Amino acid sequence: MSGDMRDGLLVVRCQLGEREAFRELVGVWHAPLRRYLQGMVGSPHLADDLAQEVWIAVVRGLPRLRKPERFTPWLFTVARRTVTDHLRQAYRAPATPLEEAAAVVADDELSGVLTTMQIEAGLSQLPPPEREVLILFHLEDLPLAACAEVLGVAPGTVKSRLHRARRLLRTILAERGYEA
Repeated sequence: MSGDMRDGLLVVRCQLGEREAFRELVGVWHAPLRRYLQGMVGSPHLADDLAQEVWIAVVRGLPRLRKPERFTPWLFTVARRTVTDHLRQAYRAPATPLEEAAAVVADDELSGVLTTMQIEAGLSQLPPPEREVLILFHLEDLPLAACAEVLGVAPGTVKSRLHRARRLLRTILAERGYEA
């Protein structure tokens, strides 16, 4: 059974009031959702908080979801709105000093292989639209059409953002001395 069909069945079971179905849905989608959120906000703790907000919104909105097989793009759209709302509030709030942590890894230990931390640091330097499309497409493995649906843009726009994002990430990593 394909993932869309499995998710669609879980959604229908949730809409019928089966609590176990919701637990299964969360079990399948919590880790990818949290990865997306952390990629967008950079903080694991904030990603956890936002994930809770997303799941609350999912519980409230699931009964009205008319196309259960389209759960994945719908979930990431809810997550995207949650991130956007958080960022709006953060920009309105008075500026607070940010704490930055840096990890030092010896180059000879990794033999030129980029670590997850290095890639995440590079991602954090990308503008939000480019960062978001890379996370959805490469880290969450969403197809172009689903990315386009989540982002509310045409598939061609997703392709151009992916191209730009890859180029920017390669430049950022090269400036830090990593071969891309």
